[in-house]
Amino acid sequence: MAEIYEFVLISLTLITAFLAVRFERLTYSVVAFLFMSVLTALLFIVLSAPYAAIFQLLIYAGAVVILILITLHTIKRW
Repeated sequence: MAEIYEFVLISLTLITAFLAVRFERLTYSVVAFLFMSVLTALLFIVLSAPYAAIFQLLIYAGAVVILILITLHTIKRW
């Protein structure tokens, strides 16, 4: 059963990573990156690595996304 969750999470992560690269608008790319980070954290939880999931959520889904959004807001390019 865990293999099914892994396959679904990996495929959704790859789709959102592809969308993060392909979107024309930068805010859409940042949202796709956020979803990719959350899906990666969920994959870590399925793989029994809760500390990696916590760090993934705190650093990438939290800090990096906020820094990118602040930078986009500062340079007025969204």
